[in-house]
Amino acid sequence: MSVSLFLLASVAAPFADLDAIDRQVASFTGASAGEMGGAATPVDRRLRLQPCRSGLALSWRTQAQDSVVVQCGDPSGWRLFVPVRSGGAGSGQGGPVAVARGDAVAIAVMGDGFTVSQPGEAMESGPVGGWIRVRPAAVPGRAVRAEVMRARIERPGLVSVALP
Repeated sequence: MSVSLFLLASVAAPFADLDAIDRQVASFTGASAGEMGGAATPVDRRLRLQPCRSGLALSWRTQAQDSVVVQCGDPSGWRLFVPVRSGGAGSGQGGPVAVARGDAVAIAVMGDGFTVSQPGEAMESGPVGGWIRVRPAAVPGRAVRAEVMRARIERPGLVSVALP
């Protein structure tokens, strides 16, 4: 009976899915590992991280966007720094500017089988395929300013945010 408890305990404590972390970093940067603007390399497969029950938060480490911080929100969570290949989205070298700072844009939020859009404003300039900060347009009668989010430029005037 103690052997079955040991097996159950070992099955209940797997490590974090490193492939899923790579996919989330690729989604965040807009490029796959090894591509310009994406992670320089996949996450090291020797890592044995605790599974993250509360979800991962991704952000740029610096304004230069040269690495992504992947952080587990659990109380005893962990944090990774993933280097990014320079010259990609957000560095100003991705092609002609499709959306300029201050432009009115449609923010499309996409999930499994649905898309919802709302008007917004570009907080940064960028090329098609680049990632910029945007915020929803102000709503009359609402004193609270909308939260700034990161979105991918699909075409001039349209940015998208994909839900996991």
